[in-house]
Amino acid sequence: MSRSLLRTGRIAALAALLATLPGLWLGAAPAGAAVFDPTASGPGLVRVSTDPFSNPDGQHATEVEPDTFAYGGTVVSSAQVGRYVDGGATGLGWSTSRDGGFSWQHGMLPGITTHQGGGSWARASDPAVAYDARHGTWMIAGLVIDAVVNGGAGVTVSRSADGVGWRGPVRAVGFDGQAYDKEWIVCDNSTASPYFGTCYIEVDIPSSDNRIIMSASRDGGSTWSAPVGPSGDNLGLGGQPLVQPNGTVVVPYSADAEAIRSFNSTDGGGSWSSTVPVADVVAHEVAGGFRGGEGMPSAEIDASGRVYVAWQDCRFRSGCPANDIVYSTSIDGITWSAVTRVPIDPTTSGVDHFLPGLGVDPATSGSSAKLGLYYYFYPRANCTADTCQLAVGFISSGNGGATWSTSQSVAGPMSLSWIAATLGGSMVGDYLSASVVDGLAVAVFAVGKAPAGGQAFDEAMYAVAGGLPVRAGSTPSSTGPVAFAVSDRERNPSPLTRH
Repeated sequence: MSRSLLRTGRIAALAALLATLPGLWLGAAPAGAAVFDPTASGPGLVRVSTDPFSNPDGQHATEVEPDTFAYGGTVVSSAQVGRYVDGGATGLGWSTSRDGGFSWQHGMLPGITTHQGGGSWARASDPAVAYDARHGTWMIAGLVIDAVVNGGAGVTVSRSADGVGWRGPVRAVGFDGQAYDKEWIVCDNSTASPYFGTCYIEVDIPSSDNRIIMSASRDGGSTWSAPVGPSGDNLGLGGQPLVQPNGTVVVPYSADAEAIRSFNSTDGGGSWSSTVPVADVVAHEVAGGFRGGEGMPSAEIDASGRVYVAWQDCRFRSGCPANDIVYSTSIDGITWSAVTRVPIDPTTSGVDHFLPGLGVDPATSGSSAKLGLYYYFYPRANCTADTCQLAVGFISSGNGGATWSTSQSVAGPMSLSWIAATLGGSMVGDYLSASVVDGLAVAVFAVGKAPAGGQAFDEAMYAVAGGLPVRAGSTPSSTGPVAFAVSDRERNPSPLTRH
């Protein structure tokens, strides 16, 4: 789809949506449609989906941990729905926009859990979204769970031709008695690549010390290869594979919350390199018992193949009292740039930033690369479970990170008691993601509100209608030296299993 046609369609969609606002505010929207919610603060927030379940062993209404992927003007997101305290969720939901994020449809993926259209697994978790341009197929990978022990039974892949009608899942990786966790999925959509149409899944095995493995599909996700892992030191989780225009796959991942490392493949996933360091993680523990995704990266790629990987980090703040969002880049997945700080707030502000969701416009690159960054934050890092105020923020760069716009609040504040409880703390997810479509950054994120009408929770998925504009701004990024020695950093405990 051309950029001009997409822009025209988005303007028309906005006009149509604005014309219907009074009805949407005063009455219920049609089933499966998004609805504007005047009680959720933020710039044009639209409620994308809600939890439809009522099984007594799950937490309702809760939705957590969304992933979002865009191709052309279509944006597909998936999230955990009906979160359990001790791991996983009642099912996995899908939400799809065909007009760049202005309007949404949503539903539940069929055939996964016993609560979802005849599925056979007890719970599901960790959804991730991809699109295979060669085979015209949307995919949502999910972790399926038989029993809550050290991980899931394996990884399934649900497929759709349009992002709305979904087929039952195929078994992709696992189902061999081992435990699996934190999978991710990506497809090679470059027609210049010798591996165009190959899709890749990354997942780790908690029962083998979080050993990372990779699997590939060349038939639109119908079948998947026997898994192969990188050589050498390959323990971690949360890897996010990305495919460069020449077909090289680069996989940044969390080395058990203490570092970011990466590895790659140049032969379509037939073999994988040894891992290399990106950077140490210097993290402040998020207050209030919040499950803050410590050490989990958010990775994206621009048109030239430059990889961006972002995470939360306190190295630029003397004494590590709060986190910034930082990032590193690489053109080959082997040599990485110095850690760079996103200038959301002054380092003396006391604001804590975490759970980054980085989006990069895939049609831009270099000094013109458009970056959109959503994140969660506390206005005051020094808070307790009763006093912490959780919010969603946004900042952008139109010049590859050279300068950044003024940051803005998107949603919140929320009390931690309004969001799902887990054994690892209150939760909106272990990761967040964003996509940049026609210069606008689109993300789907969890927002909790004070429950009413006898509900235990009111935590649903929201988005800014049509996304937020990406601008260059005037505040430059900052790089080292770090504020204190790495040996003095505050280390977080290894996350182990995070389903």
